[in-house]
Amino acid sequence: MDLDGIVRFFETLAPETVARLGEIYTEDATFKDPFNDVRALVDIQAIFGHMFEEMHEPRFKVMQRIVDGADAVLIWDFTFRLRKFRPAQTWRIHGASHLTLAADGRIANHRDYWDTGEELYAKLPGIGPVIRWLMRRMA
Repeated sequence: MDLDGIVRFFETLAPETVARLGEIYTEDATFKDPFNDVRALVDIQAIFGHMFEEMHEPRFKVMQRIVDGADAVLIWDFTFRLRKFRPAQTWRIHGASHLTLAADGRIANHRDYWDTGEELYAKLPGIGPVIRWLMRRMA
């Protein structure tokens, strides 16, 4: 699969396509984000499956791509609604993914970068004001 196909897959990801993640990831692919660090397709499928259990209408929109050989960086926005907490509120996280592609074009390594403080914790009631205050103090 080429990078266009990978982007299309992410942007149209749905609960029924999680089982097809092997089309874009190798069997021993690694995936790391602020909450997960796994090495196996089955574990990556579990992460995305859990995402659909906890979130309503999660959507990735790739805004920019930077490609250098087998490495690609995708700049994205991720929008979602939480099923159990303020289900009417839409959340947005801005981040980037560094992908290393295997010889067959599938993802061998996937690392997500995004600021949990600014993009998530600072938006939560209760803890949000404390996080925002700390961020201002540290600036």
